[in-house]
Amino acid sequence: MLTVPLPIALLVIGTLLLTTVMAGTLTSRFGLPALIGFLGLGMLAGVDGPGGIAFNDYVLTQGVGVACLIFILFSGGMDTSWQAVKRMVRPALVLATFGVLISALITASAAVLLLKFTWFQGFLLGSVVASTDAAAVFAILRSTGLDLEGDVPALIELESGTNDPMAIFMVGAALLFITQPGASPLGLLPDFAGQMAMGVVIGLGIGWLLPELLKRKHYRSSGLAFVISIAAALIAYGLAEVIGGNGFLAAYIAGLVAGNRSYAARRIISTFQDGLAWLGQVVMFLTLGLLVAPTNLVDVIVPGLGITFVLMLVARPVSVFICLAPFRSLDWRAKLFVSWAGLRGAVPIVLATFPMVAGVPGAFTIFNIVFFVVLLSSVIQGPSMKWVAKRLGIGANDKPRSALLAIKAP
Repeated sequence: MLTVPLPIALLVIGTLLLTTVMAGTLTSRFGLPALIGFLGLGMLAGVDGPGGIAFNDYVLTQGVGVACLIFILFSGGMDTSWQAVKRMVRPALVLATFGVLISALITASAAVLLLKFTWFQGFLLGSVVASTDAAAVFAILRSTGLDLEGDVPALIELESGTNDPMAIFMVGAALLFITQPGASPLGLLPDFAGQMAMGVVIGLGIGWLLPELLKRKHYRSSGLAFVISIAAALIAYGLAEVIGGNGFLAAYIAGLVAGNRSYAARRIISTFQDGLAWLGQVVMFLTLGLLVAPTNLVDVIVPGLGITFVLMLVARPVSVFICLAPFRSLDWRAKLFVSWAGLRGAVPIVLATFPMVAGVPGAFTIFNIVFFVVLLSSVIQGPSMKWVAKRLGIGANDKPRSALLAIKAP
């Protein structure tokens, strides 16, 4: 039930959205991911900040996060050029699956040692923070004007867009092991294969159907084209989940297929979905910021620092060098940069709400550590990415521009 008049509530929401965008623009000018501004404003508006908004609904936050991620992944797929990334499909998929698993296992070991977690609790934490964030990485690249050489951008983009399903599956597996101790890990392999396969099939189907609908004359030049694109993203996710597939993979594949076909409305749909993706990031991070009380982070500073540095300096580099060892086209400099470019963002924080909703032991500590890891990863890796690229000799500088104002071409 609303406790304030509806006009005032809408005014507050609109003001928060606009102010959040401005905060994200400001942080991006300093080489930080826009999510720092989004989260920061949410925390200021929250219970420990001057805004004083008390918000602790993890179920609602999870729902908001899932909905926003659908459009972020769908837009990411539409903005991915298949011609540019197809050479990196094999290394990206290896890194998006086995790389995520290796990172999770190494981080789990650190959690057992540092936090005295059980192995399953450690694996849960490792799985939550294992996936990288494409939006955060490319916002940094656009804001700094960094132009990377070779296939490195394609590898980072494709890996970041496809590693979320693996992390989501592992989080579900960890929760199953914790709540049902007798569950067999080997019994989950067919389920994983089925989820991935159905996600790909549904994504391909929806991605093919969207352009076919938009080729019709009464849709391609009207605002209904935008409605159809929204429906496509939601149907791709929902249909895949209903029949046992991975909805996030389906949403990404649908966007990838639709974005690489030729039809009259493709450019405006891509721009519209890019706007929805930014709106999704703003809403999601603002909500997550409201959910976190900064005073709760004090108790996890020491273990959070430990987990962050293990993830950045050990787990991610080890997983990258192991997974990319067979691919000779990528030298050690490219692998080292890919290791450092593994920023964490929206997905880990959203995944951290799953243990809270499930009520597993240690869930509150896991959520706060994940939030701390994402903040520290963004603050350390974001501003230093340009410097690392220059030191490794794989990037050239162009004129910087605001990541929030950079409209990606379809």
